[in-house]
Parts: sequence; structure tokens; C-alpha cells
Amino acid sequence: MTASPYKHRVGELRPSQILFTYGIGAIADLPNLSAMVMGLEGWDKTRTTELNEERLLAAVRQELGSQIKDLRSPPIPPDADGPIDPFDEVARIGVPVAPFPTWMVCPRCRLLAPLQSGLFELKTNPYRPNEARYVHKNCPRAKKSPTVIPSRFLVACEHGHLDDFPWHYFVHRGPSDCKGSLRFEEYGVTGAATDIMVRCDGCDAKARRLSEAFGESGKQNMPCCRGRHPHIQNFDEDCSQQMRGMLLGASNSWFGITLSALSIPVASNQLAQLVQQNWDVLGKSPNLEMLQFLLSTMQGRGEFQEFVKYSIEDVWKTIESIQQGYEELDAQDLKTPEWEVFSLSVSTQNTTEFQLRPVAPPLGYESYFDKVVLVERLREVRALVGFTRIQSPGDFDDTGAIPAEYRAPISRNAPLWAPASEVKGEGIFLQFEESVLRNWENQTLVYQRGQRTREAQKQWLRARNLDPSKIPFPGMRYLLMHSFAHALMRQLAIECGYNAASLRERIYSKQPNEVNGPQAGVLIYTAAPDSEGTLGGLVSLGEPKTLGYHIAQALIGMRLCASDPLCADHKPNLGAPSLHWAACHACLFSPETSCERGNKYLDRSLLVTTFADKDLAFFRE
Repeated sequence: MTASPYKHRVGELRPSQILFTYGIGAIADLPNLSAMVMGLEGWDKTRTTELNEERLLAAVRQELGSQIKDLRSPPIPPDADGPIDPFDEVARIGVPVAPFPTWMVCPRCRLLAPLQSGLFELKTNPYRPNEARYVHKNCPRAKKSPTVIPSRFLVACEHGHLDDFPWHYFVHRGPSDCKGSLRFEEYGVTGAATDIMVRCDGCDAKARRLSEAFGESGKQNMPCCRGRHPHIQNFDEDCSQQMRGMLLGASNSWFGITLSALSIPVASNQLAQLVQQNWDVLGKSPNLEMLQFLLSTMQGRGEFQEFVKYSIEDVWKTIESIQQGYEELDAQDLKTPEWEVFSLSVSTQNTTEFQLRPVAPPLGYESYFDKVVLVERLREVRALVGFTRIQSPGDFDDTGAIPAEYRAPISRNAPLWAPASEVKGEGIFLQFEESVLRNWENQTLVYQRGQRTREAQKQWLRARNLDPSKIPFPGMRYLLMHSFAHALMRQLAIECGYNAASLRERIYSKQPNEVNGPQAGVLIYTAAPDSEGTLGGLVSLGEPKTLGYHIAQALIGMRLCASDPLCADHKPNLGAPSLHWAACHACLFSPETSCERGNKYLDRSLLVTTFADKDLAFFRE
């Protein structure tokens, strides 16, 4: 992680954080300053590693354009046996960042000014990059230049724009030519906006309370959005949105838009699987002669030794057939090929990265589940294709259908590659019995619940200025499976040894009348980027007797909630619109990294009987 102009190292982030917590356009809070991760133009591609996953690459091209060549990991410095020389070129490997917000506050004289004013100076320590800071030169109230702090107020809009707070405009109540210094005065100890005043030393403008920039008064006092994208140093031509005040570090300031795919084998013979595993090298062969040259130079390396068993003509024919198959991929549907593999509707062979073992349905629940598959090894690749602000991707749907006006780009120009990461782990796949599920869906009370949920979704979307006609209702089977996945994840986290944030869900839900339907399955898997994801603790809980016990315990835990009766009586269309029924942090909510829909579309009344509803439960006593 390096600071603008990309020569000062200012901190460290894990590779997974660079993409999914502090990704492009996000603000990373360091001890003495805040830094924004810049767009792909400033990333050093030569320090990245290509990740092979053609299904995901096709989906990324669908999102970002056909010019995308490959998926690559963030720039990561090589492992070193000893300490890294801070003056070595290796020490500067990282992602580029720039200070943001650019307005700083001096804690001694309360001066509020931008970095461009020249009043603040950057101080760095090559041996301790975390001590990077800006100081106020010639502060009148301090003998030693004090360390300034970033202003903790920003402005943003729902179209992905972010900007410095318009301090000059706000204090002078409109455009002004005043050159006076601004002062940031706090009169309370709470840090609330009502206790903060901003005044100008150079004119008669009356000091203004910061609370006037928020809420209903902020709609009249704040200017229109300038359409700024500071991460790519660019402005959109126009933006019709109103600036909204936001605190530095607010959780809704950045939501990554990611696509993920499991590396499933789509070939049935060993040669095709071998070619797929090395597709990042072999897929670039333009002709038979180049392929022969590649194999001859790399036969002594790892899996390339296996190609000695096959003729060069067979390898080339396999590459051509796979290439044709990739061209026919449905880039918009990443889950259906995975569903077909898990439901065993296509024959596959286990590979080093994907190993399945079917087992009997959970003991005591044979009538509810058609099959259970233990995924002893899996690999997931995730790519960052954009981000949103204020509105999270989960506010739309799980298919990536986010309106273009809400998406912020990851580069100024059309990107040639996309940042990605891979995780390896294990999982348990449960396929619901379709006939039992369909009978449950056709019940009158369940149908009525679905209609009420659909209306609540429309109210929820209208309250956020979103078009309900563009965002489909996922259906009651999705609510059921989503609630079941959360209940089971909470139970498994207690027993399997992984923490709750290391488990993830993947819901396969389609109605019989949909394309590639019906689908009804849940995959619970580990998604930790370290070795924790491959310890085997999760798969060991998938055996019929053990899994049946944990399902029973999960359902028992859903009957009562510490927040009952308030939780059980919750209605999504009463008071503030919401997208869940009987669910809260005490029973069904999961960490953000675990849920694919942001803890929405949950209802434990669909699983078991509760105080409020006794006739909706899918699992009968």
C-alpha cells in the first residue's frame, strides 16, 4: 500500500482486504491519515499473478467489456526470509493510494484547510510506514508542528460519487470569494454534529452548526453533486443527485460489486481436466507449433510433466474443443453449471481443486432432502467489477443486475484486466426434495406470505428511489432456503471449529417455469483466504447422522429468539420498510461476508413454528 505519488509506503493490507473491504474507491483508515485506493491505472500489473477461471472471466467481460484479457491478483511483494530493506524496489510494491479526504484539521489551532493549501507537510518514516502523517507547519499555538487529522465529514450520492465536504460553500451559505481561514470548533464531548461549529476568520459570515448539513435541512443547505470520482481523478459530466453528508468510515460509503465462481470441472476425461487446470498458459497458444514450444520448455515444471503421456495433436484438439465450449458459456448464469455438477446431473471426475463425495440424506430428514454432497475440496475465484455507495448490491438482487447509474467504475478508461482473488476450502451441499418443496409453496398461507413480501419489497425499493419493475422478487423458496442456510451456518460454526465469518452460503433457487429450473439447493462452504478453509472440520459434519443432529439443533434454536416476541411479530411493511420477517441479530442474521443478500429475505417462521406463525413451517414436528 503506497501513497501518492506512489513512492511512500504508508501501511499494509491483506490481499483479500484490498479487493473486498478496502477495494478500489474505498477509504482505508490509517493511524494518522485516511487514504483512498486508486483505480487500476496506477496498479503495477507486472507484480500480479494471473488467475485461471474462464467461467468467471466470461462473466466479467459481460460486465466490463470484451477488452478484458484476464483476471489477476493484487500486486503482492515476494516472501522474504528477513526484514525488507525500505529503500529497495520491493518495498514499494503495493496498490497506489492518495490522501482522502483532503481537508485536514489542526488539533491545536483548529485550522480547517485542504492539503492543496500548502499549510500541511507530509512526514514519513521508511522504517515505520504506519507513522506516516501530515503536520501543520508554523502552527501559532504549538512549538512543535502538530499532527493534523483528516476531516471526518464527507459528501456522497447514490450514483457512486464521493467528494470532500463543501466547507467553503457551507460556511458562506453559497459561493463566495472570501479567502479567510476556516476554523473547526467543537463545543461538546460527544462529537455529534450539533456540537460542531464552522466559522470563517476572514469575513462576517455567521458561524454555522454542522447539523444543518444533515437530515431534511441538508437537502436545502447542500449543493448538488459534482459527480466526482476521486479514485480515478475524474468527474462525470452531470449528476442530478443531491449531496448527502456522510461520516468518514461509514459502512455505507463503499460496497464492492463482486462476481464469484467455483472452479468446477466441465470435462469428463483426464486430459481435458489437465488442460483446464493449466489454461492460463495453454489457452494462449495461437497454433500447434506454439503449443509444442510451450510444452517442450515447461515439461519439467509440476503438472506439465503429465502431458508426456499424450500426443501434441490430442492436446491441441482438446484446447480447441474447450475454447469452443468457453465461447458458448452463458456469462450471466454462473450458478447453473455448479448446480448441475452438485445435483450430479452431469458426470465429473474429481480433480486436485474439486472433489465431491455423495452421502445419504441427513438422518431424520430424508423426506425433505433429495441428496447431500460433501465437497471435500473446492476453489472459488472472486473478481471486483465495480462498487456502489449508500445503496449496497444486496439492495438489488444476487444476479448482478445493478443499474448502470448506481455503479462506479474501477478505472478511468476501459480496463484490460480485473482484480481477483482465490480461496480454497470445503463445503456441504444439500438439495431439497422438489416435490415436497412445491407442495409447501402451493399452500394458501405460504402464497399469501409471498404476496405480502412482494408488496413489502416494492415499498422498500420505492423508499430508496429504485424501480420495483427492474428488481424481481426472489420467491418463497428462496426465502426458505436462505433462512435455512443461515440457521445451519450458525449451528455449524459452533461445532466445526471455523468462526462464523469464515462460512459462506451459495443459494441455488429457480422456479420450475424458469430457464434451467427448477433448482433448490444450498451450499455452505468455507471461504477463508488462509489455510483455515481446508482443515476438514466442515465436511466431517456432513455425514448423515451428524448432519441430521445439527439440522435438528439448528431448527430447535429457531423456535425461540432472545428478542421474542418482538422478533417473531416483526412485519416488513410496518414502520420503516424492511425485507425480512421473523429475523434479527439474535437468531438469523449472519456476518456480511457470509450472506449473499445482506441479511435480507429471511424468515424463521418458514422453518419452524414461532409465537406469531404456526402454519407456515416447512419442517413439521
